[in-house]
Amino acid sequence: QSFELLPRLTALENVELPLLYARGKGWGWAKERRKLAVEALQRVGLGQRMDHRPNQLSGGQKQRVAIARALIAKRRILMADEPTGSLDFATGETVMSLMFDLNREAGTTLVLVTHDEALARRCGRVLRMADGKLVGDG
Repeated sequence: QSFELLPRLTALENVELPLLYARGKGWGWAKERRKLAVEALQRVGLGQRMDHRPNQLSGGQKQRVAIARALIAKRRILMADEPTGSLDFATGETVMSLMFDLNREAGTTLVLVTHDEALARRCGRVLRMADGKLVGDG
């Protein structure tokens, strides 16, 4: 629930991190990395908050920065614990649409943990747990 944003970095720099680790600091890559990070923040509705540090963002905005960072990495598996928990309904819908698009278009496997029944119904497979045990599959 802390979103693991680095406090000394801006939202934009936090989103760039996975790409920096993946490909390094080369000049040509730096421009492309920055462009991809800007686009990711705009997709989650934070284009106007790119230069803000985490202590200048609300909880929902921090969550969207973390989601943009996860989306930009284009991993084969994306794990999200209550991905819409701190978001208003409209922003939550936007974020989940991005995640489901990533699943469909890039084949990324989504593992979502949620108490939101409506969100669970949108998933291809639902595993239900109670007291740390699997109690339902389907």
